[in-house]
Amino acid sequence: MRGFSPAARFGLASALLCAIVLLFFWPGVAHYDSVAQYQQVVSGSYYDWHPPIMARLWSLFHALGWSGQGPMFLLQTLLYWTGLGLLAAALARGGARIAAVAVLALGLWPPALGWQAVVVKDGQMTAALLAATGLVAWQRLQAKRLGRIRAAAVLVLLVYAVLVRSNAIFAVAPLAVGLFAPWRWHDWRSRVPLIGAATLATLALSPIINHGVLGAEASGVEATQPIFDMAGIAHREGPDAVPLLPPGTWRKLEAQRCFSSILWDIFSIGKRCDFIQDGLTGRPRQEIFSAWTDAIREHPGAYLSHRLAHWNATMRWFVPWHFPQAVPQAESLPNKFGLRSPGQHVAGYDRFAGWLANSPLGAPIFALAVALAVLALARPAQSAAHGLAVPLALSATAMELSFLVVSIAIDWRYHLWSMLAAWLSAILLVTEPLPGRRVRIALAGLALIAFTALAARLMLPPIGDDYAALIR
Repeated sequence: MRGFSPAARFGLASALLCAIVLLFFWPGVAHYDSVAQYQQVVSGSYYDWHPPIMARLWSLFHALGWSGQGPMFLLQTLLYWTGLGLLAAALARGGARIAAVAVLALGLWPPALGWQAVVVKDGQMTAALLAATGLVAWQRLQAKRLGRIRAAAVLVLLVYAVLVRSNAIFAVAPLAVGLFAPWRWHDWRSRVPLIGAATLATLALSPIINHGVLGAEASGVEATQPIFDMAGIAHREGPDAVPLLPPGTWRKLEAQRCFSSILWDIFSIGKRCDFIQDGLTGRPRQEIFSAWTDAIREHPGAYLSHRLAHWNATMRWFVPWHFPQAVPQAESLPNKFGLRSPGQHVAGYDRFAGWLANSPLGAPIFALAVALAVLALARPAQSAAHGLAVPLALSATAMELSFLVVSIAIDWRYHLWSMLAAWLSAILLVTEPLPGRRVRIALAGLALIAFTALAARLMLPPIGDDYAALIR
């Protein structure tokens, strides 16, 4: 690549990696959620259990005659490598070539790349946020204004990311505030209320957009969180703790060993313990939500215990090595729509990716620790790279902490953006000299998290790697 600037070299390297990934994983993997969404695309009937914005976008490709998951896989792969390529090129242009190499290497990290090959809302959200970050980094790291056209593109990407996952706002709000205005710690008094207001406004407006603008029918998905939490409270406090359902129903839950702090799915229609859901069919939504808040208020200890147990599971801290929903899906779910699978070579790759995802370094809790370390060490007022690292670390932190309250399952893919954002923030952080003593403290904290996670993996009995292990 003689004659090319450092930025051009890394841009070309990113384009080459993008092409290789497309060839290796083509046409992408159709997840269970993907098949359900594609059914909506084919039928033209949309509902809000899965993000209607993704199904609506998919329908545009379908209308043009491009069927299957290929166009959505192409879109998320292009956005993924565009974002990483722009960030790497911006770093290389500034002389931080090792950091630029680290950015592209992170994009190749098997757990992230394996899950990014799955056409699902988490991959779409991650790709959109990476592309938005890359667009800002290209300008910000050379002290240039974003400009109207780039700002509009960033806004579109952020809006799509917000709508493509129901809890994405917890990650997008702090990131957006930092992308549109360089972060300075002394601005926190105005930034934090802005992030909070944006989060609340989005949570209020999303149903209106999904139902009124995107034409999706209500599916009752919002009731899954109350059901999961009330079952956790009843499990800990006894059958009389949640009067929404008769005590006999909660006793049946215990007798059939239905309750799990890991996921809600066991209560869904068609699963072994769907009698909980059956008992709530036709009940007014307000009645369910009132019973939920009443149960939390009257039994805060049980609620906190339930949520912490779930958070530990989804953060994969004190868990066995073989813990379900970490290995990337290598084959598309059997379907009647012609959604194909990549070649057999992907299966071996994904098994290795799953091993890494199950390791302490693949635990979301470790990524959260990395993000917190970045926030403790960054000096955004003195460095453009640190000014970009802070919103990335804040985004990862806010997203991971949100699972303390809003989460009903433990899939590794839910943390895809947070993990990449945390590590990207760390790469940006080390482009500048850091205070030695504080770095040693941060490294000690990371080592403690890794050691305790490893000890748990070595001592606890395995559960299994597949979904069936969770709902037996």
